[in-house]
Amino acid sequence: MSRKDKSPRDEKPRSERTICVNRRARHDYYILDTFEAGIVLEGSEVKSVRQGKVSLQDCYGMVDEGEAFLINMHIAPYEKAARFQPDPKRKRKLLLHKREIERLAGRLIESGLTLIPLRVYIARGRVKVELALARGKPKRDKRQEIAKREAEEEIRRERGKRY
Repeated sequence: MSRKDKSPRDEKPRSERTICVNRRARHDYYILDTFEAGIVLEGSEVKSVRQGKVSLQDCYGMVDEGEAFLINMHIAPYEKAARFQPDPKRKRKLLLHKREIERLAGRLIESGLTLIPLRVYIARGRVKVELALARGKPKRDKRQEIAKREAEEEIRRERGKRY
């Protein structure tokens, strides 16, 4: 088989490497829809991301004048970078198609919906972020979820003792 005969679909899919996960997101929000977006990074930020120096705590997304942005995502400065050190919590542009941005903007206008990052990962050599359109959970739902999880754990523990 010559090189011309191979199509990109014949190649094995490359694995993704997860860098950071926002575990509080699924606890604090109902996830309605998810999106994949690229992030515009400057200089040494990519090296810092590859080292895993990323935090999604208090991070959220917004649509402003037809562009999507990620606010409060912390990327620690790369230690070995000589001159240019971008602000760790700067506003970062998200790379989405125009239709996706328009759809997000329309949905975010609805009351109570917010755009939150679920995880940051590297796919095909590019830094990506998985975004979720989410609605906040009331405190009572969080308590019920914790009680349900504890009850299931207790049942598993009892079954283990019997067998």
